[in-house]
Amino acid sequence: MNESTRDRILDAAADVMTRLGLARATTKEIARAAGCSDALLYKHFREKEEIFLGVLKNRLPNLTAMLATLPGKAGTGSVRERLIEVVDLAVRFYEGGLAIGSSMLGDPELVRRHREWMVSRGVGPQVANRWLADYLRAEQKEGRVAAGVDADAAAALLLGASYQRAFLLRLMGEEPLSPPPAEFAGSVVDAALRGLDP
Repeated sequence: MNESTRDRILDAAADVMTRLGLARATTKEIARAAGCSDALLYKHFREKEEIFLGVLKNRLPNLTAMLATLPGKAGTGSVRERLIEVVDLAVRFYEGGLAIGSSMLGDPELVRRHREWMVSRGVGPQVANRWLADYLRAEQKEGRVAAGVDADAAAALLLGASYQRAFLLRLMGEEPLSPPPAEFAGSVVDAALRGLDP
């Protein structure tokens, strides 16, 4: 496979999907932006969802790769520092993905097709939560995360807070947000691991 053509298509797709959103971005528009024919685009990607997945994996910060390897890293390094890295990367990933994916949610038919596509391939945003929860459970077995921490809830809190932060950054900018960007990830990690009890 010609990687330069594939890269050119992914670059064009990232641009078109960011400008138009996933719902309005067509493969014809992506091919035009990439300077190639529809046929050449379809030689590298079978469908728009595959292009979308390629953009998420190759043109945004690679949250998937980080989370997929986390469970195998249990027992090494600092849990807190590793989770701060996850939150920092997740905020950047979600911020980039919001412009692309949000428009899809307004089109029930596109949501249905995309859901079916994800389910048939065993992919989707829920996998990120599972990997992070598996990491936390592995660290619990190592005695490095308190037994009382609900790993699934903590994963949902960390990734959910990251998603909300990305939404606020995209909508409001950094200025009005608290805690400030430099403190956000550590504050969220501490809250998720300690809980809210005094």
